[in-house]
Amino acid sequence: MNEIDQNSALPRPKGLFRDYFETIVTCVIFVVFSRAFVFQQSKIPTGSMIPTLLIGDYIMVNKYVYSSTASVLEEKLFPVGGIKRGDVIVFKYPLEPEKDYIKRVIGLPEETIEVRNCTVYINGTPLEEPYKQHVNRFNCRWDYYPPTRIPENSYFAMGDNRDESRDSRVWGFVPRKNIKGRALLIWWSYEEKPGTWRQTGLRARAKSIVEKTTHFLTRSRWNRSFKMIR
Repeated sequence: MNEIDQNSALPRPKGLFRDYFETIVTCVIFVVFSRAFVFQQSKIPTGSMIPTLLIGDYIMVNKYVYSSTASVLEEKLFPVGGIKRGDVIVFKYPLEPEKDYIKRVIGLPEETIEVRNCTVYINGTPLEEPYKQHVNRFNCRWDYYPPTRIPENSYFAMGDNRDESRDSRVWGFVPRKNIKGRALLIWWSYEEKPGTWRQTGLRARAKSIVEKTTHFLTRSRWNRSFKMIR
């Protein structure tokens, strides 16, 4: 009798369905938490960041890296830090905050920035930029930008593809509060045609899914997968 009582007190084994359900729920919670606080997935729709980022690059954005830390221990354990010149950032477009833009930080708060003859000057000193490209150095659309002091808590952001980028030269500075995170890596890249991002709606999305499924092996740029963004 005692032996039967002891066996009945043992915990009942989980069923297969419950085991799968708990695993799925845990994964969903982890993904939702990661997307909300740590990482964001984005796709590059235009060529403003060529050659660093191509149309059809799928990237991971580190949303935690610019967060303030609550303690010295947290600062040592997690890779957080301030915004630096050269960082590729994702931010809310100042003129339309519902849209995300991706550019490179060129000018920092309270610096004087100037652009002339396809060269950026910071406080009067020319800036070395090995990452940029000019398709036509004699026809730069926004090649000249007068000496301007960057406001406090604001940044001057530019695309690497200087002749094809609408950036701070056109629409102004990026407020610190608009910056969402730093582009971390390209996790997948798919060869898409320019202007694909303009095709919206359910039909266009369905067509895009079918094309990616059909040409997954032939149009994926595998050499760009898991490439760190610098």
